[in-house]
This record gives sequence, C-alpha cells and structure tokens, in this order.
Amino acid sequence: MQDILNLLEQDEWRIIDQSSLGPMFHPLQSFGIDDTLCEVVGTGKSPAVARSWVHHNSVILGIQDVRLPHLKEGLQYLESEGIRYIVRTSGGLAVYLDEGVLNLTLVFPEKEKGIDIDSGYEAMYKLVQDMFADLTDQIKAGEIVGSYCPGSYDLSINGKKFAGISQRRVKKGVAVQIYLCVTGSGSRRAEIIRKFYEQSIQQEKTKFTYPDVKPEVMASLNELLGTNLTINECMLRFLQVLQKVSKGKFYSSELQGEEIQLYDHYYNRVIERNEKWLP
Repeated sequence: MQDILNLLEQDEWRIIDQSSLGPMFHPLQSFGIDDTLCEVVGTGKSPAVARSWVHHNSVILGIQDVRLPHLKEGLQYLESEGIRYIVRTSGGLAVYLDEGVLNLTLVFPEKEKGIDIDSGYEAMYKLVQDMFADLTDQIKAGEIVGSYCPGSYDLSINGKKFAGISQRRVKKGVAVQIYLCVTGSGSRRAEIIRKFYEQSIQQEKTKFTYPDVKPEVMASLNELLGTNLTINECMLRFLQVLQKVSKGKFYSSELQGEEIQLYDHYYNRVIERNEKWLP
C-alpha cells in the first residue's frame, strides 16, 4: 500500500465548499461535479481537490439497488416521506443524507504508479481520525453488520457506524467520498433505509444480498461523543487538518472556465443514467 500521507500531502489543495447551498442543491449535481473534478484533476488541468457538500432529505441509491424486485414500492415509500432519491455512479448501496450529514470528496491524480483502492480509503480514514483526534481515539474502520451500505471501510465508535466511504475513478482521477453523520439521530436515518428495503424486497429471494438494517448499530457523532458539533465546525476541522498536511498552496475555488462545460456533460450523463435505471 502506498504511503497514506503522500496522498494527503499534495503540492496544492483546491477547496470547493458546497456545504451551505441549502435544500435546492440537488444530489444529481454533486455526482456530476465529482466526475468533472476527476477528469480535470486526472488530466492535470487542476491540482488535487477537496470538496464538501450537504444534501437535504435525499436517499442515494447504489447500482445494485436498481435490481430490487419491488423497487417501485420502495421509491413510493420514500416519496410519501418527502424524500428525493437518485442513483449514484460510485460504489455501495443506499444511504440517507440530510442537513446533519457532511459529505467530503478528496480528488487525487493517478500519477505514474496509480493509486490502489485501499490507499484511497486509508487516506480518508486517516483524515477523519485527525479531524476528531482531540475528542476520541476510538474511530475504527471495519464492516458494521446491520448498517446500511455496509463495507470494510465503515467508520465506527464502540461498534456504532457514523460514516461510510466509497470511490469513483474517471480518466486517471480518483474521487474518495465519505458521508459523516454529524448531528441528529443515526438510528432514525437507518430506520428510513430499513423501511425502504422492506418495501422494495417484500420477503422475495434476491440474487444479491441486501443489508438487513438494524437501526441500533448506527449513530451520529454527537450521539457517540456527547458533543454539540455542527456541520460548520466539522468543516473547520476538515480544513485545518488538510492545511496542516498540505505541502504548499491551499485555496478556495469554484468550477471555472472549461470546467463548467465539462460539468454540463457529466451532469447530463448522470441524469440520463438515472432516467434509464429508475422506474
């Protein structure tokens, strides 16, 4: 595995903060933006990018979720709860996002040697440990059975999951994405996903094994640490850690110039895929 710090110690970090755009900021836009950033970072037109984002009342489905036998009924349940939904292009299964969940993306260039998958995950894991090092040294990585979107890089404290990591690769750019449940009730979010699967499976046998969600194994950071952290405070922690490991320039930015046209292309691709995948 590559040196994790080498991934975080980029010569430049470009910061795109979209954590306060509000309820009108649609998840489809986020996945179009990350694909755009993968291309411009991978082709050397942009330095490494750290992006933050928040979406309100949204379920982000994985590719396998599209194959659920009663998906239509599951989606009707989400609609009845006032929850919007999309299918993402990166790996994993359904997750629930709201204003208490901070999403972070690190976009790295794949240079001559390439970036192996575990190195990307380990870099994000290390970053999150450093973000909350003054509050806990108990953040562990490993699958939490009974959580939604389970994986070997579930992040947990005392066996309760508060974050999950996924990856996306486009044109020699690697996007490592994490959701961090900061405020609110982790088990309430899990209950929504549990009901979605209940409606979407209806006890039918499926080729793919979907999670048997147990809401009690999920929690927010505030629940786990007894804190009153806010999204803004977590953003500040994120930026401070990144600035500390950065080797050089560290600056705030938005999509610009050619990137805006490229974004239109990737955004439209995400929309087309969702139209194709969803009933």
